[in-house]
Amino acid sequence: MLISILILSFLIFFHELGHFVVARFFGVKVEVFSIGFGKKILSWVHKDTTYCISAVPLGGYVQMKGQDDSDPSKKNFDHDSYMSKPPLQKIAILFAGPFANFLLAFFLYIAVGVLGVPTLAPVIGNISENSSAQSAGLIEGDKILEIANISINSWDEIKPMVLKTDGQIELKIERDGKTHLISLTPKLSENRNIFGETIHEKLIGISPIGEVTTLYLTGTKPFIYAYNETIKSATLILKSLQKMIEGVISPKEMGGVISIVQITSSAAKSGIVTLFLLTALISVNLGVINLFPIPALDGGHIIFNLYELLFKRPPNEKVYINLTYAGWSILISLMAFTITNNILRISEAYQ
Repeated sequence: MLISILILSFLIFFHELGHFVVARFFGVKVEVFSIGFGKKILSWVHKDTTYCISAVPLGGYVQMKGQDDSDPSKKNFDHDSYMSKPPLQKIAILFAGPFANFLLAFFLYIAVGVLGVPTLAPVIGNISENSSAQSAGLIEGDKILEIANISINSWDEIKPMVLKTDGQIELKIERDGKTHLISLTPKLSENRNIFGETIHEKLIGISPIGEVTTLYLTGTKPFIYAYNETIKSATLILKSLQKMIEGVISPKEMGGVISIVQITSSAAKSGIVTLFLLTALISVNLGVINLFPIPALDGGHIIFNLYELLFKRPPNEKVYINLTYAGWSILISLMAFTITNNILRISEAYQ
C-alpha cells in the first residue's frame, strides 16, 4: 500500500514538475505546487511558490497565476500570468506535464534494459495439429536460435520475423545440445489478438514452453529498447480505448486507483525490474490520458489554445467556462465508475 502511494505521488510529482519547469522558463509565476488534493498537511514557501503535500495523495496540481480550473472565470493578465502568454507558450507549458511522464517512462525502460529484461525464452512448448511446425518436425523443447540467419533471443522476436518473411523460412534450432536447420512455410491461419478478436495471419503453429530468460542490453540497445517500449505502451493504451469504444473490450475492465494499488503492490513483491516496468507503463498511461481533449485536462486546454492560435482570439468565455465544468463532470464520473468497478471486481460481483 505504501509503495503504491509513493509511486503514484512520484509520477504525479514528475508530471507537475514538467508544467512547473516550463512555466517558470516562460516567466509564469507558479503560486502553488501540490502533491495531492484537499487539506494541506505540510507546506513551505520558496521564491513566491507554496510547495505542499496535501491529505489526499491521488493527484496533484500546479496552480499558475492567472489559471484556476476550479473557477475558470478568474483571469489575470499581468506580465507573469499564464493568461498573458501567447498560445504556443501556453501549449508548451501544458504539454510539458505529459511529456515529463513519457520521459520518465523512457528512463525507467533504460534502467530495465541495463538491469535485465525478463522475457520468455524462444523454447517451443505446444505444437498445433496440422501446422507448419508439426510438418517440419519441430518438437517440444526445441530452442530457436535463428530465423532467416537473424539471431533470436526472446520469444517475442519470433512472430515479427514470421510475419515479414515471404514464402519458406529457415530456422536454426538447438535440440539435445546439437543444432539443426529446419525449413518450413508459414500458413495463413485463424488466431486471436490481445483483445480477443479473431484475425488471420501467417503462423507456424507453436507456443512457448514458459521458460523465462533475462536479456541484458548494452551499448545503445537500452535506449532503442526504451524508445520502442514507450511508443508501444502509448499505442497499446490508445488501441485499448478504441476497442472499448467499439465494444470489443467491456467497460468492466476499466480500473482506477484501487487497481493500480493492487497491481503495484504485487509488482513490488516480484522485484525491482517488474516494479520499474509497471511504473513506466502507468507513467505513459498518465501522460496519454492527460492529453485527451477533455476540458480540465491538459489536452482540453491545448485544444482551447489551438483555437486561439488559429482564430486569433480566445474561445468565448461562457463556452470556455461551461466546457471546463463539463470536463470536471466527466472526470468525476469516470473516477466514480472505475472505483465502483474495482469494488465490484474485488467483491466478485462480476462473473
